[in-house]
Amino acid sequence: MFFLKKLITYFILPPGLLVVAFALLGILTKRKLAKLIAFSFALFVYLLSIEPIKDVLYKPLEEAYPVPSKPEGDAIVILGGGAYNTGILKEDSTKRLLTGFVLHKQTDLPIILSGGASISALPEAEIMKGLLLTLGVDKSKIYMDVNSRDTGENAQEVKKLCERLGCKKIILVSSAYHMRRAVLAFQKVGLEVVPYPTDFKRDMKYNLYSLLPKMGVLADSYKALREYLGLVWYSL
Repeated sequence: MFFLKKLITYFILPPGLLVVAFALLGILTKRKLAKLIAFSFALFVYLLSIEPIKDVLYKPLEEAYPVPSKPEGDAIVILGGGAYNTGILKEDSTKRLLTGFVLHKQTDLPIILSGGASISALPEAEIMKGLLLTLGVDKSKIYMDVNSRDTGENAQEVKKLCERLGCKKIILVSSAYHMRRAVLAFQKVGLEVVPYPTDFKRDMKYNLYSLLPKMGVLADSYKALREYLGLVWYSL
């Protein structure tokens, strides 16, 4: 009964509902092309919504750089990963910030926060700074870039700060799936980068529930696909 309740729940809510809707459309339509398109969309949404496929998408991204045991650099750079208009950091930003905070406690290196107000009303760097101050980080150890709107601009603005501070080698903190693109961007502006990935998305342990479609998994798959597109752009 418990599993049946879960099964029904997963398929009456998105994205399971979309899978069912496309599958029914494929069954009911008589045109071969329409049937093929409907079943294809059902399969596409289903596959992107289950954990094993999501993990396949993330594997090449998250295995690009291991977490260094003893990172060394002149400063810790934390990249913003999104914030709400309410002034609350999104999940990716929160994990990056906490990782950077722990690194700061271990190394006492200055922190450079990079993230403007591309979507949220407040610059991400301002929100992150407020949290670090609450956690007890010395204000004199925090520097901000509040102008950048994407990874390329993160690198350009951080480069300016590094020149002013005399930093040549940075410990770069970002989500593991984003690290390949981030390293490319920062190396392009001439900075020496020590990647410090965090916010890993893969589960790698599965059961029957792992094959049921979930909205959170679909959202993660979207991030991975968007990252591949970003890699193509930054590689040009």
